[in-house]
Amino acid sequence: MRDHTKLYQYILIYIIIIFFVVISIYPVLRVLTISLRQGDNLLNESLEIIPKDSTFENYTKLFTEKPFLIWARNSMLITLVVTIIGVVLASTAGYAFSRYKFPGRKMGLLSLLVTQMFPPTMLLLPLFIMISKLNLVNSFLGLVIMYSASALPFCIWLMKGYYDTIPFSLEESAMIDGATKMFTFWKIILPLAAPALVITALFTFMTAWNEYIVAAQVLWYEDMFTLPLGLKSFQGNMTTEWGMYAASALLITVPVVILFISLSKWLVSGLTLGSVKG
Repeated sequence: MRDHTKLYQYILIYIIIIFFVVISIYPVLRVLTISLRQGDNLLNESLEIIPKDSTFENYTKLFTEKPFLIWARNSMLITLVVTIIGVVLASTAGYAFSRYKFPGRKMGLLSLLVTQMFPPTMLLLPLFIMISKLNLVNSFLGLVIMYSASALPFCIWLMKGYYDTIPFSLEESAMIDGATKMFTFWKIILPLAAPALVITALFTFMTAWNEYIVAAQVLWYEDMFTLPLGLKSFQGNMTTEWGMYAASALLITVPVVILFISLSKWLVSGLTLGSVKG
C-alpha cells in the first residue's frame, strides 16, 4: 500500500511539473510561430506552432534591412564591459568589507543596503544629470557608468556575504607559509568564491543585456542602439512589425540561454550562498 501511495505522489509531482513547464514554454512557442508567419500577422485562429506557410523572411529582413548586427555588437560590447567592471569591483570591494575593519565600513554597508530599497528608475534622474555634466550623454561610456552604478551595490553585498562563509583560517595558514595577501586572495579566496562570481557575472550581464529605460534616455541615434532599443523601433504609431519583433526577440534570448547552460554547474552552488565547506 505504501508503494502505491509513493507511486501516486510521484505521478502527481510529475504532472504538476509538466503543467508548469508547458505554461512556461507556450509563450515562447507562440513567439516562434509569429516570427515564422508571413508579414506582420499577429493574431490567427490556427494553433499550429509551425504555420503551413512558414517562412524565414522576417529573420532575413533583420540582417538585410535592419541594422540588427550593429545593435547586437553594441549590446555585446556594453554588456561585456559592465560584466567585467561588476565582477572586478564587486569581488575586491566585497573582500574589503568582509575582511577589513576601517572607518566608514558600517556606513558604507548601510549605504549599499539603502540603495536596494529604491526602484532603479528613481536613480535615473540624478545619474543622468551626472553624466550630462560629464558630457557623456549619447555615449557608450555614459551607459556603462549608469549600468555599473545600478548593479554594483547588490553585487558587493553578494560577494561580501559569500566571503564571510570562507574561514579566515585558510588565509592565516597561507600567510604563515609566507604567502602575501594578494597571493592569498588570488590563489585561495577567488577559486573558492567561484560560484558567487558566476552569480555576480550573470546579474551584471542581465542588467545590461535586457535594460531599456536607461538606454532610451542616454542613446539617441539608431547606429548606437542596443538590442532592446532596436526592438522598440519596430513599434510605430500606426503599425508594428510583429514578425521581425518576434524574430529578434528569439535571437536576443540565444546568448542568455547559452550563458546559463554553460554556467549551470556553478549556478546550483551559487544560488545556495551561505553554506560553509568544511
